[in-house]
Amino acid sequence: MKARIVGLASVLALAVLVVGCAKKSTQPSEQPAATAPAAQPVPTANAGTITGTVKLVGAAPKMAIIHMGADPACEKNNTGPVHAQEVVVGKDNALENVVVYIKSGLGNYSYPTPTTPVTLDQKGCMYHPHVISLMVGQQFQVINSDSLTHNIHVMPTDNREWNESQPQGASPIIKTFQRPEMAIPVKCNIHPWMKAYINVFSNPYFATTGDDGTFTITNVPPGNYTIEAWQEKYGTTDQTVTVGPKETKTVNFSFNAK
Repeated sequence: MKARIVGLASVLALAVLVVGCAKKSTQPSEQPAATAPAAQPVPTANAGTITGTVKLVGAAPKMAIIHMGADPACEKNNTGPVHAQEVVVGKDNALENVVVYIKSGLGNYSYPTPTTPVTLDQKGCMYHPHVISLMVGQQFQVINSDSLTHNIHVMPTDNREWNESQPQGASPIIKTFQRPEMAIPVKCNIHPWMKAYINVFSNPYFATTGDDGTFTITNVPPGNYTIEAWQEKYGTTDQTVTVGPKETKTVNFSFNAK
């Protein structure tokens, strides 16, 4: 009797399994997950331009004179006083060393990595330029134009930190950055007054103001964008802009000296 019950239970279980498999076979097969469309080159035929000026509102702060007496060779390399570069103001309160870039609004575009290296020079025991910008994967090279040894200490948060010495006449130090990151500080451990900033972008839509405070961003595809301006002392400020086909738009920024 017990054997019959066991046998009957086995037959019922097999029947349930067969029915279950038959039901599963009638279900529609799962579709593969949709993939994002491949990034396309920027349609430069209809591209526009964003231009403008950055100014300081109010009296510019006086920058401290850098005293290089700790290294007589540095003093010898400069013919006059050298000032800190935290705020550099030109004619009509034009603000230098401001990075202006497209913060958001770009579509799914691909951007070739520039083949020309971006150079940071050590001259007169100062970094030149004070603010530097480049793209992810683009070569960054450091040269030493001084007749003494310097040290380059790059201190990112999202990229790899590195710290190297560079004697007079040494070959360029060549690096790349693998992730976008703003305001990476650079210092020299030998000469602590030497400071600079590196900005790394995933696209080419950025510019740094010169002594006239102007900037120009070219080959911008038509669209609605948020544009941001960054300055090391005053932080950031945003504006929105719509760029039409082959259109040039002017976006001016200001920072308050107070």
